[in-house]
Amino acid sequence: MRILVYGAGVIGSTLAANLSKAKKDVTVLARGKWAQQIRDNGLVIDRQYSPFTLKAKVNVIEKLAEDDVYDVIFVVMRYTQLDSVIDVLKNNPSKNIIFVGNNLRPKAFSQRLTGRYVMFGFYLAGGHREEDRVCSIDMKKMSIGNLKESVSNETLVKEIFGDTDIKTAYYTNMEDYLLTHAAFVIPPSFACYHTNGDLKQLVFNKHYLNRIVEANLEAYRAIEKAGHSILPSSERSYESFQYRRACYRMYQLMAGTKLGKVCAVDHALNASEEMAALNNDMKAFFEENNAEYDNWKMLEAETNGWLLPPYKKEI
Repeated sequence: MRILVYGAGVIGSTLAANLSKAKKDVTVLARGKWAQQIRDNGLVIDRQYSPFTLKAKVNVIEKLAEDDVYDVIFVVMRYTQLDSVIDVLKNNPSKNIIFVGNNLRPKAFSQRLTGRYVMFGFYLAGGHREEDRVCSIDMKKMSIGNLKESVSNETLVKEIFGDTDIKTAYYTNMEDYLLTHAAFVIPPSFACYHTNGDLKQLVFNKHYLNRIVEANLEAYRAIEKAGHSILPSSERSYESFQYRRACYRMYQLMAGTKLGKVCAVDHALNASEEMAALNNDMKAFFEENNAEYDNWKMLEAETNGWLLPPYKKEI
C-alpha cells in the first residue's frame, strides 16, 4: 500500500513517522528546507514526556504529479490551506482521500472531490517544529470515518492502521465529531490569546476558567439543538457537575504546566488565522441555529486582536 502524507507539519510528520515505523510505504509532501532536512536525516520526532526519539526514513516529494498514484492520501494541512489543494487532488487519480485536522466544512470538501472516496480524521498530537525535528506530544490515536451520506470504509482504515501503534476510533458521522471538537478547542484558544501565550496567568483565575467551560457547554447545546450528536459519546454528559469539574481541572492543569504550551499555545499562536476561520464558521453555525453563546462572545472579545488580520503578533 502506497501512502502519501500531504503536509509535513507537526501532525503530518508525526503521523508519517508512525506509519513508517510500522513498515508502511510512506511518502511525505514537504517543501523547501524542511523537505531537504527530511531527505538528509529522515523525520525526527522528539516525543515530549518520553525518553525515546522516533526516527523514520520516508520518501519525499515537493509536488504531487498527476500520474503519481497512491492507495490513500492523507491531507494534513491547516483549515485555511485546504482550498489550495483541491485542484491538485482533482488532477490526481488517487481514489482515497482523508482530510486530517480541524474542519467545519467537510460536506463542501467532499462534494468538490466527486468520484473519490473522501474521509475525515483527527490525529491527537500537538507541538511545534524546529529546524531539524518535530517536538510533539503524540497520543497515537486517530478518530476517523466517513460522513453520514457515504458508505463506511472501515476496512480500509483497518488495513492502514491495523499493524501500527496508532489506535483508531471509527465514526460514520464525522461531521458531528468535527463540530464537537471545534466546540471543545476554540474556547481554550481564546485563553491563549487573552494571555498572549502565558497561560500561567489563569491558574487561579476561577472566573475565567469557568467561562471557558461555559462557552464549551453553550456550543455543545447548539450542536444538539441543530440535530447533531456529541462525539465521542463520553462527552454527552456535559451538563453534569462531573463533566464541568473535569473540564475545569484540565484547563487549570494546562494553564499551570508545559502541557498547555505544547497542546494549546504552540498551535493557537502559530495558526491564529486557522483559529479565526474556525471561530467565524462556528459563530455562523450558532447564528443559523439561533443558539445562545454569550460566554463565547465575551471570551472572543478579550483576545487582544489575535483573531483579526494580519493574525501574526509580536509578543
